[in-house]
Amino acid sequence: MTMRAGVKFCAALGLAAALAGFAGQAKASAFAAWQVADVAFGDVLNVRKFPANSSQKQSAYPNGTVLQMTGRCTGGVDLFDISGQPKLKQRQTVRYVWCEVWHDPAQNGKFVTGWVYGRYIRPY
Repeated sequence: MTMRAGVKFCAALGLAAALAGFAGQAKASAFAAWQVADVAFGDVLNVRKFPANSSQKQSAYPNGTVLQMTGRCTGGVDLFDISGQPKLKQRQTVRYVWCEVWHDPAQNGKFVTGWVYGRYIRPY
């Protein structure tokens, strides 16, 4: 291999590695937008620390609030995998599972994950 070919090869490897790293970061930082829906009048959707009604409440949001979903739900449901389905089918898929949100409950710039019950969210 000539010096020039070696340089091109190394540059190509470096570019491929950089793109692979960027692609991994893009998926990790992507969120699915869903919103709070069908909560009773005057009530709010609680965000829990763990996917259980008995878990510590982190925050609460009224109907219409857009949530940043990580995509992960209990029961092996992935919001990114179902995103191409009709919205009604997506809602039916998450109806009885808990889904993870990324939110700032103290509104101080410190985001954490929490869980909401799927019956009260819909695709945005």
